[in-house]
Amino acid sequence: MRLGLIGLGRIGAFHAETLSNLDAVETLVVADAVPAATASVAEKFGAEPADSPEALIASGVDGVVIAAATAAHAPLLRAAVDAGIPAFCEKPLSAVLADAVSVAQHVEDSGVAVQVGYPRRFDPAYLAAHDARVAGDLGWVHTVRSTTLDPAPAPRGYIETSGGIFRDCSVHDFDTVRWITGQEPVEVYATGHAHGDPMFAELGDVATAQTLITFADGSTGVVSNTRYNPRGYDVRLEVHGTGDSVAAGWSDQAPLRNLEPGSTWPSAQPWGFFMDRLTDAFRAELTAFTELVSGARTESPCTVQDALAVAWMAEAADLSLKEHRPVTIDEVK
Repeated sequence: MRLGLIGLGRIGAFHAETLSNLDAVETLVVADAVPAATASVAEKFGAEPADSPEALIASGVDGVVIAAATAAHAPLLRAAVDAGIPAFCEKPLSAVLADAVSVAQHVEDSGVAVQVGYPRRFDPAYLAAHDARVAGDLGWVHTVRSTTLDPAPAPRGYIETSGGIFRDCSVHDFDTVRWITGQEPVEVYATGHAHGDPMFAELGDVATAQTLITFADGSTGVVSNTRYNPRGYDVRLEVHGTGDSVAAGWSDQAPLRNLEPGSTWPSAQPWGFFMDRLTDAFRAELTAFTELVSGARTESPCTVQDALAVAWMAEAADLSLKEHRPVTIDEVK
């Protein structure tokens, strides 16, 4: 197939490499707001350059991957579905909730297939945990814990436009716990602190956060995040039920120092970056998108409604942190 890729920054360039190595992709067309980036990626991966996103969308692509800056997600997604082209869009749909709601409705009305980028749904161990819950192997799930610990803060320029830790980092865990439990969140309580770089306090953000989520059936999600985990990039999951307990991310590359006497685990070099930790998940995620484009997959593995549910959770967490109280999802809708 002929696929387009818009946005060639850090994640876009990474996707270019992945897409160029997928058997289903015969031609990759790339575009970026910076012409030099377009030329560089096109040359490196043998892709076809396009002068602009508009030119790319009009070039006869079968599908388009949107990895541009957040502010461009909604207009590019609208343009793709208006052209009848299936789209993969990195999270979030928009930094502005009202716009996210609007573009989600636009997508729904169009009937065009759209997949939103939440790669942990494609991590083999995470998927196994999800399937175990669906199969009933875990009994009634009462607790799910999801963790994302970054090795170090991103540059200030990124933090300034990220929307804060809940919208930038925690959303991956919010999506995970909702997807794993199969339940809708009803209430959120969040706490955190800005210890570390002064920029977090200056920007009204926090560097470390904990979020407690209550789901409709009474089960509980616990989400832990920080910008400071010097041992590496830590992404883990625990799911506890009345029938069994399972975990994901507890490999020999887990960035933890085990203090149990005589233990040699973990013994390998810790994960240092999300692209290394989730390489297989990203590949599986984009493979799923090619299947959505070809029609081999009939339902999106992560819909715009899924993305909206996560956005409401992030909004509730942010309000909870500011007001030091539990916040229901209905309050922020």
